[in-house]
Formats: sequence, C-alpha cells, structure tokens
Amino acid sequence: MRYYTVEIDGHLKPAILHKSGYLLLVEDFEDMTELIDAIGEKRFDPERFSCEIIDFETAKLCAPIPFPKQDIICLGVNYSEHIEETKDIENFAGNDAAVYFSKRANYAIGDGEFIPNYDFVNELDYEAELGVIIGKDCKNVSEENALDYVFGYTIINDISARNLQFRHKQWFYGKSLDGYTSIGPCIVTPDEIGDINALKISCTVNGELRQNSNTALMITKIPQAISELSRGFTLKAGTIISTGTPGGVALGMEDPKWLKNGDEVVCEIEGIGKLRNTVS
Repeated sequence: MRYYTVEIDGHLKPAILHKSGYLLLVEDFEDMTELIDAIGEKRFDPERFSCEIIDFETAKLCAPIPFPKQDIICLGVNYSEHIEETKDIENFAGNDAAVYFSKRANYAIGDGEFIPNYDFVNELDYEAELGVIIGKDCKNVSEENALDYVFGYTIINDISARNLQFRHKQWFYGKSLDGYTSIGPCIVTPDEIGDINALKISCTVNGELRQNSNTALMITKIPQAISELSRGFTLKAGTIISTGTPGGVALGMEDPKWLKNGDEVVCEIEGIGKLRNTVS
C-alpha cells in the first residue's frame, strides 16, 4: 500500500491510495504517526475505519510524516563511493562501525515544496536517501527479525548546509535548519517494494544526473542498523531512519556545484517514486 498525508481545508490528514486510483482519507486519525501506531506492521483495512474518497489529482500532498515525533536517525557515509569522495575532508575508510547521527525536522517538506536558501548558507547540498519507517515499538531485536518491525519505506533528501556542518565540527546544526528535510512522496509498504537491497537510487539537479547508485551498495544494511539501534533504547512506532547517501553529492566534487535559487532537485528510488523540490 501507499500512504500519503494530504492537506484538506487547512488540516493535514493521512490517506491511502486505493487500487481505483482515488485516495481514501482516513478520518479516524489525526496524523500519520497516530495511524502507524494503531496498525503497526499490519496491512490497513479500510473496512475498519471511516474513510472519505478524494481525487488524487486534485489533492495537495505533503510529506507523509510532516511533523516527526522525534529526531530522524541518520546513517552517515554508508556507501563506499561517498566515503571515497569525501576522504580528504573526513576519512572514514576502514571504520567498521556504523556512523549514526540525528537530524531535527520541526516540519518536513514534501514533494513540490521549496527548499529555503538562507543568506548565511553558501554551501547548500543534496543527499538522496532511502528512509525506513518503524511500524511498532522495537527494542533488542535480532537482525533476522528486524524487518518485521518496518512499516514502510520512503525517499528522504537529507539537505545539508556544508559550511555550517563543518564550521561547528558536527553534523546536527548544518542538517537541521527548517526546510532541510524533504520526505515523500509517500510511504510504501514492504510487500510492494520487493528486495529492499536491490533498488536504484538517484538524484538529478536541473536534469543533470548527480547521484546514480543502488541500495545493494549500502555498507550497513537495514536489518543490521535496526537491530543495533534497538540495543539499549526503544525505536518508537513512527521512528524515521535515513540510511545514508551514495556518491555524487556536491561536497565530493573537485569544483562543487552547490545548490542555488531556482535549482530543481529530484530524488528517485525504484518502487517508491520521485521527490521533487526547488530551491527558493
């Protein structure tokens, strides 16, 4: 199934794409996180809830989780080509342990929304990433059982102000400005994805292919990350994990092509769709 958040009369509501092509607006829940918490990893049954049919073509789509309840958990340098392209800045080659950090998203922008270009940011970058949404509270789970806790998958653009990221010697601030987390266009359930370790992932800027890779090349795989993160603290239902970006970011270029006003960034993952945002 495909889950969306739509804006109706100024209110954000979760919705499910029906096989008819229409969206089913779910009246029973205030937001997507509440829906996820209620149904967990189970398949949504529209017969159990109050649903209103709306036209997909006229619906105003938002990020599927516009207001994350907790910071997004991110994996850094989780593709070898990204380690290679950034080694002169910070060298992670030979590091066996996964790199985890958090990213604040007071409001996640969705497909078609604008990336703000702040006057104090002069090195604005993109990062196409596969996002994992946890479906039920998860603690001390094995790698073998980890995927049983996944509600679905989405696309994340981990937008980054590199000048702030490296000025402050950590990654939190430069990745957490308002509008620097883009999520969408939807959450896709695992049964529609197939092999999560074999998805094409790419990013274009103004039609120029910048990132072109496959989730098969992740260093720390999703079950390993979920299992490791669940040791000692609980991954709550609705938790978002961003699994790292492949090579091709502006930071890794000899002459970086930083994002500027008017640039259109399109992140695409096979089986999920495209996430489009314009810098403004």
